[in-house]
Amino acid sequence: MSQRIKPRTLKGFRDYLPQAMLAREQLIDTAREVYRSYGFAPIDTPALEYLEILTGKGSEETDKQLYKFQDHGGRWVGMRFDLTVPLARFVAQHYQQLGAPIKRYHIAPVWRGENTQRGRYREFVQCDFDTVGTESLTADIETALVIHDLLRALGFQQFTIRVNNRRVLNGLLEHLGLAEQATAVLRALDKLAKAGPQPVAEEMARTARASQEQIQHVLRLAEIQGDWHSVLAQAEQLVGASQVGRQGIEELRRLGQAVQAAGVPPQRLQLDLSIARGLDYYTGTIFETFLDQLPGIGSVCSGGRYDNLVEVYSPQHLPGVGASLGLDRLLAAMEELGMLPGRATPAHVLLVNFQEQDLEHYLAIAARLRAQGVRVDLYPEPKRMDKQLKYADRRGFRFALIAGPDELAAGHCQLKDLQQRRSTEYPLDETLQELAQAILTADA
Repeated sequence: MSQRIKPRTLKGFRDYLPQAMLAREQLIDTAREVYRSYGFAPIDTPALEYLEILTGKGSEETDKQLYKFQDHGGRWVGMRFDLTVPLARFVAQHYQQLGAPIKRYHIAPVWRGENTQRGRYREFVQCDFDTVGTESLTADIETALVIHDLLRALGFQQFTIRVNNRRVLNGLLEHLGLAEQATAVLRALDKLAKAGPQPVAEEMARTARASQEQIQHVLRLAEIQGDWHSVLAQAEQLVGASQVGRQGIEELRRLGQAVQAAGVPPQRLQLDLSIARGLDYYTGTIFETFLDQLPGIGSVCSGGRYDNLVEVYSPQHLPGVGASLGLDRLLAAMEELGMLPGRATPAHVLLVNFQEQDLEHYLAIAARLRAQGVRVDLYPEPKRMDKQLKYADRRGFRFALIAGPDELAAGHCQLKDLQQRRSTEYPLDETLQELAQAILTADA
């Protein structure tokens, strides 16, 4: 006999047991419904792209984290690190067929060879939505509204969508004479929340060769706090005569007014001029979303406007804006907050199996219930009832359906509520409508 291989997963990767996977699928279903409610349509793209499609599009960091290799044909390929860069390639390739604006959502795995952290793995699913082919601020406003509706639909009440605009940051850098060093400055600024001002200042001095005076102006913009109006007023002074900066400020002003007019409570939308978003392709509005109860877990839904990314692949000017839900990070947060259901089965009810000769009766009962929308798990073999109920309890079933020889002969069954520890009798008639309605109503 050959030596057994030890079962193990790669570092940074994980298996999903039924309980976690059910919660994951429920979250994905919710995201899908919210996206569709705004008219976003699904697409899919390959996990592998030509390496040149992916490199140099996100940041120096994402290039380092790419999983890349030569395939059997000698071609260099890479595994997608996000869904936005493949979207840009997709739009450039299919624009003539699709027309503009293109509103799409894409729910799929991505891969990054980065250091693992709480709620973050090297393989993770992103739930993206984007609008491509319009510069209208309406698309930016709608992005904020989708993020808000998505978090609400998932059951969160306490969260904050932080908003900034790259044009404000770029306008300040233009005013300070740092426009050529914008990438280095913004990458350093993106680390402000985690690293603090001193390390960020040191990185700006080292990588962008910024003076202490220039650095202090950048940090001063990032540290502005207050209500929406006062923050924009202070920012307007700092960007000086820069038209780019003033355009960004005006866009933020209009976005704030519109989102509030659409019914989003003011406390859920916060102007945060320290947000830079490390990816190089952002050009306008940027978003990061934090859970008020768990700010340390990081942003659970981020994105922004990217007006030039598609031009790498096409002469068409196809600006875009969108965001991505951090599925696994959000699931980690929901688990920590006790928001995940404790079920390891999608079925509503376990049908107890008493004896082999009654199998056809059980199959008929299960079929009739399934026809009315009840998900039924028929225990595969006759065992003692206490063992079958232990199975049901372990997997989080709400109900067990008990129809032994005596019940079958009498034409009724017992529906046992495993949470409330009580049983109710129902007729085993031709439709089983009363029984099905009771199960579905209680499990709603």
